Amino acid sequence: MRSMPVIDTHIHLFDPTRPGGVPWPEKGDVIYKPSLPPRYAALSAPLGIVGAIAIECSSLASDNDWLLNVVGRNPIMVGMVGDLIPGSPSYRKDLDRLHANPLFLGIRYGNLWNRDLYVDIDKPGFVDGLKALAEAGLVMDSANPDPRLIAAVLRVTERVPDLRIVVDHLPNATLPAEKSKQREYWANLHRLAQSPRVYVKLSEIPVRTNGKLITDPAYYRAKLDAIWDVFGEDHVLFGSDWPNSDHVATYAQTFAIVRAYIAGKSDGAREKYFWKNSIAAYRWKPRRADQRAL
Repeated sequence: MRSMPVIDTHIHLFDPTRPGGVPWPEKGDVIYKPSLPPRYAALSAPLGIVGAIAIECSSLASDNDWLLNVVGRNPIMVGMVGDLIPGSPSYRKDLDRLHANPLFLGIRYGNLWNRDLYVDIDKPGFVDGLKALAEAGLVMDSANPDPRLIAAVLRVTERVPDLRIVVDHLPNATLPAEKSKQREYWANLHRLAQSPRVYVKLSEIPVRTNGKLITDPAYYRAKLDAIWDVFGEDHVLFGSDWPNSDHVATYAQTFAIVRAYIAGKSDGAREKYFWKNSIAAYRWKPRRADQRAL
């Protein structure tokens, strides 16, 4: 497999040493330490990663600006996805302010911060807020998938068809035991895949069994192929979930598992997965020469 540049569409940036600390991760967690672009670059650059997108990991309104400032100071970062609540009193003002910076790519909403997209979509102003997001050319990332969230995302596509949506961590979705519910889940995924504006991240892939990381690519192939076959090579993205991924595997181990899986695809499919699809999904702009070379 020939080498190619890579854009990591899912990393988290935070600094627990800041005054007031951070909402996540909690103190005592193995990843409770500064996770900032220089440390990320030291881990990822040797593997061919040339850019990354920061995904919010804080419900504090002020952390949108903090994250945007951190991303702005580090050209390896091609953008960030923030945290806003559509329909809230300050939503439109905050959206307009943040959108003035081209590094602001959209918002994240889903099973996070005690929110429920399936319920919230019916709240006053919520859909109008998502329509404003779409009109601005921005994206909505989901969070922590399960069948209810997938059904909710499907409702969003029906009510805001122009909105680009990225479904995070689909390989790690929590599935019900009942066969009928599983069939309903996969039926909803197939319906989602009919939208040209829906993308999915093959992220949160590594698995440990009895405390040992599974590195055999054959272990992962069936599950990943099932998602790939539904959404197709034009709608899948690479995301590492660093440093949350450190709970399961090192960055190098995570990337090795991904690279072993993707080695079975064509050069064109690998290029789409590793960087081309990220441009279509997020509309990020290059900030360094090696990103412009894409």
